[in-house]
Amino acid sequence: MRRLILVSSRSNLLPPFQCQTLSTTTVTERPFPTPPPPDEATVRQTLLSFNNDWKQALEFFDWVEESHSHCNFRHSTDTFNLMLDILAKFLEFDLCWHLIRRMHSRPSSPPNHTTFRVIFKRYVSAHLVQDAIDTFHRLQEFNLKDHTSFSHLIDALCEYKHVLEAQDLVFSKDTPIDAIGNTKIHNMVLRGWFKLGWWSKCNEFWEEMDRKGVQKDLHSYSIYMDILCKAGKPWKAVKLFKEVKRKGFQLDVVVYNILIRAIGLSQGVDFSISVFREMKELGINPTIVTYNTLIRLLCDCYRHEEALTLLRTMARDGCHPTAISYHCFFASMEKPKQILAMFDDMIESGVRPSMDTYVMLLNKFGRWGFLRPVFMIWNRMEQLGCSPDAAAYNALIDSLVDKGLIDMARKYDEEMLAKGLSPKPRKELGTKLLGGESVDLLDEYSQNISRRAHSEVEDIDESTSGKSNQNASSLVERNPLRLKEMFRMIDTDNSGQITLEELKKGLERVGSVLKDSEIAWLMQASHSQLEYLLQTPGYVSTCMHIEKSFVLQGEET
Repeated sequence: MRRLILVSSRSNLLPPFQCQTLSTTTVTERPFPTPPPPDEATVRQTLLSFNNDWKQALEFFDWVEESHSHCNFRHSTDTFNLMLDILAKFLEFDLCWHLIRRMHSRPSSPPNHTTFRVIFKRYVSAHLVQDAIDTFHRLQEFNLKDHTSFSHLIDALCEYKHVLEAQDLVFSKDTPIDAIGNTKIHNMVLRGWFKLGWWSKCNEFWEEMDRKGVQKDLHSYSIYMDILCKAGKPWKAVKLFKEVKRKGFQLDVVVYNILIRAIGLSQGVDFSISVFREMKELGINPTIVTYNTLIRLLCDCYRHEEALTLLRTMARDGCHPTAISYHCFFASMEKPKQILAMFDDMIESGVRPSMDTYVMLLNKFGRWGFLRPVFMIWNRMEQLGCSPDAAAYNALIDSLVDKGLIDMARKYDEEMLAKGLSPKPRKELGTKLLGGESVDLLDEYSQNISRRAHSEVEDIDESTSGKSNQNASSLVERNPLRLKEMFRMIDTDNSGQITLEELKKGLERVGSVLKDSEIAWLMQASHSQLEYLLQTPGYVSTCMHIEKSFVLQGEET
């Protein structure tokens, strides 16, 4: 009896499967069903969530293919291109070329024009212009060295403010395409001057297109209308639109979007709404850009209720709100509770916040001195699986430093360094490098570079009799932070971006007599992703030395 009780008691504690093994009946285990192969959309979405952590992205990229080899899953060219974009964003170009060779060895996912468009874009955005040009010449082995790839190269150069190099390529004797009268190429260069913010050069190139006999299309006029708006002359953009109508162009939604913005800036948002209705009556369907433009104009006038109504009704035209739609509200709202409620509404509506959304809100709440909403936004970002980038970390660290929470700020600075998002620890936090060295060692190294650059600049000045390098060097000799202060002073409209005209006027105010070509090069360098270089005393000297060396080499050849 006691034996039976013991067995009975034990059987009550065992799981069902183990209880069955006590019987004499043989139980056959069922094999687990084979998981289906992942779809490409899921892979892309997961890679995008690791957009700011290339190591995890690459680990997931390789794991997906290895773990689903039983179902013959292979990455497509599109997923390869996305992985390339993430790697190149962190300047891991050796790994990029390794992936490209993998693609080239697979007939199912060969590299295409988009592949090298990504590489061009990332090389040029890192100001590695020569590497981008060398890549174009290597495309022969992939049978992709053609007009399309050349256009992608020129477009990348113009997009990231290297329009001078783009012009040299386009209008040189060795150009692979006939640029004379090529409207598409001229539009790219015009847009390049627009990106650089050199409004007088935009006007000069616009007139040069007429002298060359370039046949301007609707896209040409759209770019120049946008230039006039950004240059603070929206009424001229409206006048140019009337000229476009007289010429008999088939108007599209792009030119109307620019017109709506121009009229809103020059005459008011009510006139923009009238143009919006006129556009719909003509059978031109509005896009998300159209609605975002109107929402921005309404929010700038603090007419949030009307903007919110427009946000709710835009789906009837097949346009669904994006993160940019909500950015218009966040930029103009002035109450934290109102912003947080709008942020919750954004997520509940199915709109995924972008990294720009998080950075905007972190900066705004941090500037106001509210730490609680800062951490609410940060935690929500992590909950939604979004990996923070350097801008997000810096926004959080700045908020903590302003509140005197140095130890907590240092923890996030170390985390950012460990992820490779920052090339240099912040000196005010006393953060140690990964190897334990102090940040002062980097300062000593940068000063050595500065001394070498200054001596080399003096040697160049003796041969060229140019004072521009000495002027550029004097901008930062007095104080390592002088250059940053100067850029803040030059940004007269507080837009956070400096146009070329602002830079020229600002340099004149501090006594500089740099040439236009040198100012343009400095403009490109000031937009570099390596913002930490602005803190080193030899930054401008080094920049101008490189530029002078390039000029001298050109004169020798």
